[in-house]
Amino acid sequence: MSQPIDTFVYDALAKGLDRPKIKTALKHAGWSDDEVKQALEAYHDVDFPIPVPKRKPYLSAREAFMYLLMFLTLYISAFSFGTILFQTINIYLPDTLLNMYSYYYDGARQTIRWSTAALIIAYPLFLWISYVLNKAISKDAAKRASKIRKWLTYITLFIAAGVIIGDLIGLVYNFLGGELTLRFILKVLTVGVISGSIFGYYLWDLRKEEKES
Repeated sequence: MSQPIDTFVYDALAKGLDRPKIKTALKHAGWSDDEVKQALEAYHDVDFPIPVPKRKPYLSAREAFMYLLMFLTLYISAFSFGTILFQTINIYLPDTLLNMYSYYYDGARQTIRWSTAALIIAYPLFLWISYVLNKAISKDAAKRASKIRKWLTYITLFIAAGVIIGDLIGLVYNFLGGELTLRFILKVLTVGVISGSIFGYYLWDLRKEEKES
């Protein structure tokens, strides 16, 4: 938050001005909705002679590590689960040009085994870290506003949206070329469901946070 708007909001609240009037004055002065909202939310809406500042969330190095690890295990889990489904499709709906080669099936089974091992390790770790962080937020709601959490959430939304767009482009491309097969459609659905679930959950979480703030 920039210093001029912070000082202005403090002085205005100290003089007893209503928040809607302060918001209107700042918007007329060219400040964005997000800047005005952030400036006003820095102070509690309580009956007190002077503005009472809210405690700013402090993110320790441990919490930053936990968030980074949580999203890393999420990516590993999503990729591993998708790989298992992809290779299962390859086994039961093989490419007719490759189904004569035994190494094609051996390679698919090896990939499934590796991805299963990754999923067994990463997904429980993701659930545990999510539980620990959510428990910390329930005790201290200010932790929900941590910047690294928001940055990683938006990066995850960006990646998921990019995958969904690429998935749809591939579907339309093959449709226009008349090359749609059950094998391809199942893979498109796999990617769409996994990335769509991640995108939908974190978008819902952000909107829930905005309503609660």
